Amino acid sequence: MNEFFPDAQEVYPSAPLWRRLAAMFYDSLLLIALWFVTTGIYLAVIGAVIGADTLHQHADQGGFNRNPFLGSILFIETFFFFAYFWRRLGQTLGMQVWRVRIQSNDGRRLRWTQCILRFMGALFSALPAGLGYWWMLWDKEGKTWHDKYSLSRVVLMPATKGSKRQG
Repeated sequence: MNEFFPDAQEVYPSAPLWRRLAAMFYDSLLLIALWFVTTGIYLAVIGAVIGADTLHQHADQGGFNRNPFLGSILFIETFFFFAYFWRRLGQTLGMQVWRVRIQSNDGRRLRWTQCILRFMGALFSALPAGLGYWWMLWDKEGKTWHDKYSLSRVVLMPATKGSKRQG
């Protein structure tokens, strides 16, 4: 895999906040579906190990509320969902729809360390009422906190020929 995007020499503007949020919404729908599948598989495996009756009793008693093992699986799965797309394409499926791409400041694909910093930084950015995201509205380069932490930027890609949506 080439570490530079084919159009790395092009200078694209920072993607506006509304496009980033729209892409996040699309990706959240995909993630929720993925979490449902993963949780179903997890419960099927647990049911096969402990038995269906025990599984139902455990569920009725709230035994799966705040399950740290399942929570860890979903957290790791979420990281790899984003990291895979960021590293391979520079875009999640939601980012593709809204024509935004994540790249290193120098136009390279993100490295694993950048993916980790970006993912964890995005969680930190969301904590104080999303201040780390809103920060881009005042930043001279249009960067969020996690853009800065991970030495990356989210750019707006040009419309392709035949695309009806502009801007």
